[in-house]
Amino acid sequence: MIQNLVQAIAKAGGINVSGYEPVRGGDINECYCLYGAFTNYFLKLNDANRFPGMFEMEAHGLEALRNNSSLVVPGVIKQGILHDKQWLLLQWMEKGTPKKNSMENFGIALANMHKQPKSYFGWHKNNYMGSLQQINTQHNSWNDFYAQCRIMPLVTILFDTGVFKKPDLNNTAAFIKKIAGMFPQEAPAQLHGDLWGGNYMINTDGNAVIFDPAVYYGHREMDLGMTKLFGGFSQPFYDAYQEIYPLEKGWQRRLPVTQLYPLLVHAVLFGGHYVTNVKDIIRKL
Repeated sequence: MIQNLVQAIAKAGGINVSGYEPVRGGDINECYCLYGAFTNYFLKLNDANRFPGMFEMEAHGLEALRNNSSLVVPGVIKQGILHDKQWLLLQWMEKGTPKKNSMENFGIALANMHKQPKSYFGWHKNNYMGSLQQINTQHNSWNDFYAQCRIMPLVTILFDTGVFKKPDLNNTAAFIKKIAGMFPQEAPAQLHGDLWGGNYMINTDGNAVIFDPAVYYGHREMDLGMTKLFGGFSQPFYDAYQEIYPLEKGWQRRLPVTQLYPLLVHAVLFGGHYVTNVKDIIRKL
């Protein structure tokens, strides 16, 4: 029973809860607002066996973003497993109204995070992009990492399930050769990893709050490509980013390449027009 589970999680997290209610929080998780005496909390639940380690790695990603940037990120209170349910207890963020400089400040904060060089491409452990495992084997080359840890694992799934055929594999191999010299040489940056419009909101202070990350060290154009995949952010965001950390020439032409990975994720999970989209990108390049 959910009431008993909520109370057990509250006890494990060291908080007092007077009530709770379901809230929207993505496609795959059960989410709740927990009511405390002086503040509220955000609780995510999922099957511990179906997606092992999902919330543990999400907590690591949130803490990495919080510790290495000026971005507003929900604080992690605790995560764990109870009765085959994994749970993640977070600071509650109240939705507010954008201010004149909200998106400008968002772009500045993201650029400043990206400017901090990392020593490799990848992450210390595999995590998740949505409900799919995200391979984060460490590499020294962005092109190798993108091919071996982002494109090929998902193309292989599509081939094994019959969605991709042999010609699609051949096109993918040619695509990987083509992108070898396409990206500018830059130090790895810490990425949010899934930075689309549904994974940020404006809080009551008028600041952008980011959540649901798929953190890794990668090429910073991946975050920018993701922001433009489903409608794009407002122009002040991009203008402010460019002032702090100008993107290399041709970044807009590389958008389809950076967007291929999240589109492959969608193709594996949802099929349909996403399969057509990824085949078109691969074939055209």
